[in-house]
Amino acid sequence: MSFDLFAEQPIQSFCDYGELLKTQLSSAPFPHPRRENGYTYGSQFYSREKHYNDSSVALFIPKGFRPTDSVDLVVHIHGWSSNIDTALGGHLLPQQLVASGKNAILVVPEGPRNAPDFFWGKLEEPGGFQHFIEDVTGYLFRAGKTTTRNIGSVILSGHSGAYHSISYVLKQGGMPETIREVYLFDALYGQKEQFVRWVDHSQRKMVVIYTDPGGTKSETQSLMKDLRALRIAYYACEETAVSPHDLLKNRVVFLHTDLGHDMVVHHRSQFRDYLRASCLLDS
Repeated sequence: MSFDLFAEQPIQSFCDYGELLKTQLSSAPFPHPRRENGYTYGSQFYSREKHYNDSSVALFIPKGFRPTDSVDLVVHIHGWSSNIDTALGGHLLPQQLVASGKNAILVVPEGPRNAPDFFWGKLEEPGGFQHFIEDVTGYLFRAGKTTTRNIGSVILSGHSGAYHSISYVLKQGGMPETIREVYLFDALYGQKEQFVRWVDHSQRKMVVIYTDPGGTKSETQSLMKDLRALRIAYYACEETAVSPHDLLKNRVVFLHTDLGHDMVVHHRSQFRDYLRASCLLDS
């Protein structure tokens, strides 16, 4: 049975934009048996205690949020050598959600904390994502932030090394009909076959932004080639040339950018723009 270890913890730095809570859930990615003894990358060891023992989940409720019959969620998976706080603050996720005008709650779980690791523990297990989302909506309901446990649309977003966990969520996370859109922010380093299969079978929306130096260009171009072979239509252009209409009307979008790897989520308000063109209801 899932549980909350701590009461909600409002974080004042985002109070101008809405309410940011932190809780801890047993269904969060970590701790996990595969990282019980830590993890070594190159010559560096990352201990369980410092990097794989935090079950925190950040929940941001934007100002003007309207409780409805179901709860729409935007779940963001942070990248390598990062954490909840750097993802929220560095990539301006709460501010961008508010600016999008969408009536959804942002969910940011803690992954490998400040570690160069693509493994996301329980989220990669069969049914793990569904269990996590049910815990999140249950917590929000018990805390009086929503009026229902019903799950509406889910958007799955990730930066950098998030590709691995996202691919497993799409493959076996347990919510194939609920995940309506996927955003990969310079994150397509592998698992291409899983993304091809999801695009082909789900008929859902995917937006991919990629850089030259980030290491994702060849894999992204290979994915486009596979989609052409399957006669799956997509739209591709330079990021600076894409219009709101392009983001709205196309189901699969590839954007090449001149920005650096750590700038692709926020520097041009990309997260905001993708959400504006999303299936989410307006606030």
